[in-house]
Amino acid sequence: MRIHSLPTQLVNQIAAGEVVERPASVVKELVENCFDAGASQIIIDIEQGGARLIKIRDDGCGIDKEDLALALSRHATSKIATLKDLEQVASMGFRGEALASTSSVARLTLISRVATADCAWRVNADGSEQNFDPQPDPHPQGTTVEVRDLFYNTPARRKFLKAEKTEFSHIETLIKRMALSRFDIGFTLTHNQKEILKLKPAITADEQAQRVAGICGSAFIDASVSIDFAASGLQLSGWVGLPTFSRSQQDMQFFYVNGRLIRDKLVAHAVKQAFQDVLFHGRHPVFVLYLTLDPTLVDVNAHPAKLEVRFREGRLVHDFLFSALHRSLAEFRPGQVQHLEIEQAPQSPSVYSPAETELRPTASNQPSYQTRPVQQTILPLRVEEDIRAYAALYPKTALPSYATPAQQSNDDRPLGNAIAHLHSIFILAETKTGIILVDAHAAHERVTYERLKQQHQQGKVPSQPLLLPIKFRVSIQEADLAEQEHAFFSELGFELNRSGPETLVLRSIPLLLADHDTETLIRDVLADILEHGSSQRIQDQANEILATVACHGAVRANRRLTIDEMNALLRDMEQTDRAGQCNHGRPTWVALSTQDLDKFFLRGQ
Repeated sequence: MRIHSLPTQLVNQIAAGEVVERPASVVKELVENCFDAGASQIIIDIEQGGARLIKIRDDGCGIDKEDLALALSRHATSKIATLKDLEQVASMGFRGEALASTSSVARLTLISRVATADCAWRVNADGSEQNFDPQPDPHPQGTTVEVRDLFYNTPARRKFLKAEKTEFSHIETLIKRMALSRFDIGFTLTHNQKEILKLKPAITADEQAQRVAGICGSAFIDASVSIDFAASGLQLSGWVGLPTFSRSQQDMQFFYVNGRLIRDKLVAHAVKQAFQDVLFHGRHPVFVLYLTLDPTLVDVNAHPAKLEVRFREGRLVHDFLFSALHRSLAEFRPGQVQHLEIEQAPQSPSVYSPAETELRPTASNQPSYQTRPVQQTILPLRVEEDIRAYAALYPKTALPSYATPAQQSNDDRPLGNAIAHLHSIFILAETKTGIILVDAHAAHERVTYERLKQQHQQGKVPSQPLLLPIKFRVSIQEADLAEQEHAFFSELGFELNRSGPETLVLRSIPLLLADHDTETLIRDVLADILEHGSSQRIQDQANEILATVACHGAVRANRRLTIDEMNALLRDMEQTDRAGQCNHGRPTWVALSTQDLDKFFLRGQ
């Protein structure tokens, strides 16, 4: 066949194939248009899972009568005009394809009114971009889009739709996620004339927490750390669940970039690294996080459905996210526990109550934290030989001796004072507001591990030369990177040099990694840096060894502790980073308030 132009409707149907996967895809595009129109209320009516009807109404700025035909045409938009605009997109939509694409695979009606117009105007569209005939309508200011009989003219696409319940479930999940991105907007969602969701605008911090609790569950708010962290022109805010509040799936991970919900490998890697040694095996963290940055530093035109973005300074973003999350989790202390008034049904006692941790930059643009120095004491427990051997590597930071702390009242002790050692395993402590139960081995394991990590980081990393240097081939790109990152490897105890265009020579390795496959480790580290801009593999392997040492050196079950020993451990926990979990991600303590205890015995009922 000769080359020919495709009919306009077919072009729009091809475009629809990229962005209109199912009814939820249409809802996403239309609700984003409501965002850009400045709406304060959005009403979404769905029938038969969206296959029969999708009707979305907003109270935004509306569309002029003269612009209705353009709004239903390809590549027509009010949101960008030049390439410069495309490089700093601040709106949710910008391609001008959504309405034209949707109208080519459904029966679409557009009704809109601007504030200065005497009435609204209605047009119907079929994707051909022809025969528009605006008719007056009594619609108030704002816009309504009706999408009926989705895929009626593309039966092959319609066959791929799932059951009504499944399709509506996708829409409901989508609206909840979008509601988390815009607290200033109210949302109403109905299905087959039944109201499913009604959210009022959430302006105050408590109202926003209530919206998050309504969508993610009050248990999430009760076991999360509030984040507000800014540095280097980036800001991260939101909520991140404590490691003990985790899930078997990645179904409660919401990450927004300048208000846009996205999925991103760089973000996922930074979050994974931040939870590296506090999350139980096979579990996934829970978070609702908002990253705000200059629009010129992020490319939102990297995915047909705008679900992915591309950061222009990927390494900066990765390191910023890792630092913010890592330190926020580390800085959580028992004494930071606060309670939010959430109007939800009573919950069973949880491991933690909500904490409000604010992390903000100093004048030097570096993060400043409200921290307390780590208490340089350790329990007089029977320390195994491998800990002593390891500590001997750092004579300047050897393990300090134990000193009995002065007794203080429960009011001054977040973890209270020890009163018993139950079954030679659990420490029972009394606090001002209730009781605390501590797994002595898990807690001492974390305290020892954090102390060993600190000593490892403060002292020069012990290195040993290889009797026979290891020579191995890599790509030119990897060799260039190894040469560029020479100082990075040296700080970690490696002597790594380039001896040819594609050849590296390893002459010294960290003493801690003497029994490891260091060639594979170096290759993996280079791959990480190429992919993510940084790598934690070397530190992770060193930490793994330190964690093993700490585990062997921690107090064992059936070792009866004295009151002084138990109190010393409680005080160390209050001063230690990530003390809420052992090195394997298990919780180290649980709290029961006096109200919880009253419920057990029906007191006051």
